[in-house]
Amino acid sequence: MLKALDHRAERIKAELDDARRLKEEAAKLLADYKARHAAAEREAQDIVAGARAEAERIAAEAKVKLEDFVARRTKTAESKITLAETQAIADVRAAAANAAVAAAATILSQSVKGSVADDLLAKGINEVRAKLN
Repeated sequence: MLKALDHRAERIKAELDDARRLKEEAAKLLADYKARHAAAEREAQDIVAGARAEAERIAAEAKVKLEDFVARRTKTAESKITLAETQAIADVRAAAANAAVAAAATILSQSVKGSVADDLLAKGINEVRAKLN
């Protein structure tokens, strides 16, 4: 009977040791899981922070590119406007010169007659054209 009780006590002790070992393994697994979970949370936060930083960088680059594009377009438009103004001034001067030549020709042809008039008219027209253009 004592032997049976000793045997039973040894079996209970072995079961308690197994239970203790299983409890320690479970505690280690839980600690490992918690550590992995915390690492995954940190990694997820790092990924989100990196994505935000990348999005802000891309937005800043897009803003700079847009400002550069607008500046180049504005400069191009201003150049075209300047060129158009220059061309308009040249066109007005040419029209004024042609009108002055026509007026001078009309006045001279009515007031002066003969070959002197023709020579004077030709010379005057050439001088006015040269000075106005």
